[in-house]
Amino acid sequence: MAEATNFIEQIIEADLAEGKVSAIKTRFPPEPNGYLHIGHAKSMFVNFSAAGRYGGSCNLFFDDTNPSKEKTEFVDAIRKDIAWLGYKWDKEVYASDFFDTIYEYAERLIREGKAFVCDLSADEIRETRGTLTEPGKESPYRNRTPEENLTLFREMRAGKYADGEKCLRAKIDMASPNINLRDPVIYRILRAEHHRTGNKWCVYPMYDYAHPICDYLQGVSHSLCTLEFEDHRPLYDWVGITLGFAPKPRQIEFARLNLTNLVMSKRYLKKLVEDKSVHGWDDPRMPTLAGLRNRGIPAEAIRDFCARAGVAKANSECEIGYFEAVVRDYLNAHAPRAMAVVDPLKLTITNYEGEENVEFDVNQTDPEAGKREILFGNTLYIEKSDFSLDPPPKYHRLKIGGYARLKNAYIVRCDEAVTDKNGEVTEIKCTYFPDSRSGNDTSGIKAKGVLHWVNAATCVDAELRQYEHLLKDADYAGQDFSERMNLDSEHIFSAKAEPFLAQAQEGEAFQLMRTGYYKKCTENGKLILSEIVSLKDNFNK
Repeated sequence: MAEATNFIEQIIEADLAEGKVSAIKTRFPPEPNGYLHIGHAKSMFVNFSAAGRYGGSCNLFFDDTNPSKEKTEFVDAIRKDIAWLGYKWDKEVYASDFFDTIYEYAERLIREGKAFVCDLSADEIRETRGTLTEPGKESPYRNRTPEENLTLFREMRAGKYADGEKCLRAKIDMASPNINLRDPVIYRILRAEHHRTGNKWCVYPMYDYAHPICDYLQGVSHSLCTLEFEDHRPLYDWVGITLGFAPKPRQIEFARLNLTNLVMSKRYLKKLVEDKSVHGWDDPRMPTLAGLRNRGIPAEAIRDFCARAGVAKANSECEIGYFEAVVRDYLNAHAPRAMAVVDPLKLTITNYEGEENVEFDVNQTDPEAGKREILFGNTLYIEKSDFSLDPPPKYHRLKIGGYARLKNAYIVRCDEAVTDKNGEVTEIKCTYFPDSRSGNDTSGIKAKGVLHWVNAATCVDAELRQYEHLLKDADYAGQDFSERMNLDSEHIFSAKAEPFLAQAQEGEAFQLMRTGYYKKCTENGKLILSEIVSLKDNFNK
């Protein structure tokens, strides 16, 4: 096997070599309180790759300990996203599978004098927690007897007390330099219908308490978490050691994936959906995996991006341009080429009669992709921006008396421009040169501009959608996302497209020549060309 490529693999290899573990087991642990976003793709990559590299397995573990925010809809969406990215989990596990055992462990901690029922409110607990430089204050209920605590805890479970009236706290050390060890809450009263257990429970474990127990009960060897859990690791270890887990899972933290110009918080993403700032969780502008899939981003490109981004110990922010460059590289190699005109201008070739097929590479970067034919005629549409009545210097597109090549067809000269009463150009009339056909040009005419086109006789109407980032550029990074929102991030145009696009498979990605990469879809019988990523690559430049 090749050498470890990151610090997590180095730790795993050392644990295997030292006999601390005999098999590798990881888990991908989303909470079903929203749709996954691209940051979760990084966590998936780390957990599934680490298990796969060492012949182990990875569970899909749903952290469903907060029923007030969790839904079966989100469970289904998470399953779909993971499968779409191409990962296969070993077992599907839920924290709720272990609620009875987690509760029994809590009673054991109470009997051993390591947990107590506290009557302080959440605000009072926060006020007595202390600071980074000052120790916390012990709860006045800390020294209740195990018998009294056990009675109270069982009464909590039986529903005797109101939400927030009491909680169960671990008895650790209120003077600990790690605030997470200052008698943390491990159970709270919460009356909310659970998406799996219904109303069976009115007390639920806190994540920091349930996390190490669920890892142990699944047989997880290495619990791979993002960096915000680093300060919680001592509590993770305290639970495992205190309850005598052997072998105790090992928690390792890595840097999460942060991208500029994207909302990377499920809480904020949920707000965008609820405020109708976007069309839903799968809006093509959203960084959710559902949104990226709907936009047409290939799963392979996301996996490649996660691999290139690497696994680091320190948080950093990646430019959105880098992600787009990776997507563009993939599409450039795989997407068929096609033509569509966004702002059509009629071009009539006055000396051309009949029609003929001209040949195009399906993808010029892949010789095995083959060729296809497009029907050429005497009435075409080109981009309005490809003609100018008053061209600037070094203008290489069409102007009166100017020459340009029609892509893979002939060189034409513009002879006349037809305008309406407002002076807008509505049609240009051109002469073509029969001996200038692409691949067999003997005309001697030098035409620097090459223009894409569609045949007016065969083209189809299309709606073309282009997108900008939901957030303004990274210069605004210190502001709340609501202050950075780009409220004009979706643009819709009427376009003319070659019929090949209407006949293509639903969801297929194309490079529209000189325009960008787009996904074909159909809505209410209408052809939609939805932008995936532009042709312009600012990142590598």
